[in-house]
Amino acid sequence: MFSHVMIGTNDLEKAKSFYDRLLGTLGVPPGVVDRHRVFYRTKTGTFSVTKPIDGKPATPANGGTIGFLAASAEQADAWHASGIANGGTTCEEPPGIRGMGEIKMHCAYLRDLDGNKLCAIYRLPKA
Repeated sequence: MFSHVMIGTNDLEKAKSFYDRLLGTLGVPPGVVDRHRVFYRTKTGTFSVTKPIDGKPATPANGGTIGFLAASAEQADAWHASGIANGGTTCEEPPGIRGMGEIKMHCAYLRDLDGNKLCAIYRLPKA
């Protein structure tokens, strides 16, 4: 359904450093800078960080969350630890299991350097 997700940043260099490390824990190659944007491309889609084109400050979406797929609970935890170690801040509950009926997920939430809410999620196999 989606081809890409793009979020704003107020410091492209710091955002690239943060996301290179954060997404690297999920096996995503370092981002490629194209003028005022950084692109992270995989077989399943593109994530991008950009300085706002209108020249106004970037602000996080109120109520928005960007989710990244993890291959295991351990990978989601490593993602979270990398985010915190590189200037992100934890939010929501600590990383762990959450459920929606029969669906169980290991989720790890944090905010990036610009306040965007992020999540790494591993969907547990059904019992």
